[in-house]
Amino acid sequence: MPKTKLQKQDTVKSLEDGLKAAKAVVFANFQGLKVSEAEELRRECRKNNVKVVAAKKTLVKRACEELGLKDIDPKVFSGGVATFMALGDEVSAAKIVHTFSKDHEIVKLFGGVLEGKFIDVSMVKSLASLPSKQELLAKLVGSLNAPVSGFVNVMAGNLRGLVGVLNNIAKAKS
Repeated sequence: MPKTKLQKQDTVKSLEDGLKAAKAVVFANFQGLKVSEAEELRRECRKNNVKVVAAKKTLVKRACEELGLKDIDPKVFSGGVATFMALGDEVSAAKIVHTFSKDHEIVKLFGGVLEGKFIDVSMVKSLASLPSKQELLAKLVGSLNAPVSGFVNVMAGNLRGLVGVLNNIAKAKS
């Protein structure tokens, strides 16, 4: 059953709100997935603070135009468009959709939006290959902690050496 004009306006409004709040956006088609697979994808998105809105390409185009994202070409899209809006981490939406598309050939990436500019599929894939914010923070903490750990190990090595020398002296005297 076709959507009414009011339902379409609600969809466009939902897309606009999500696009405003999102740090990054990924457009993909997941029509043809089984319901269980689509729910698995949506569940993964909810877990990672990614909002999903499925709409026709004309509604997505209209929402993008309302926000001033004019460089999005609707010819890139085919069929319905699922809009994945990363509200937390910039790479989370790209990672989820790209990983899911590897296991499910039906899922096709169309592109995305990063920092107010349209990015093509290759950019979305390279964004998906970046480490997440949590991984980067963990690497930073490890890098900051490395000199301290090295200093502690050096100092402990000196103490171990001193204890070894004292033990050898004690053995030599007895």
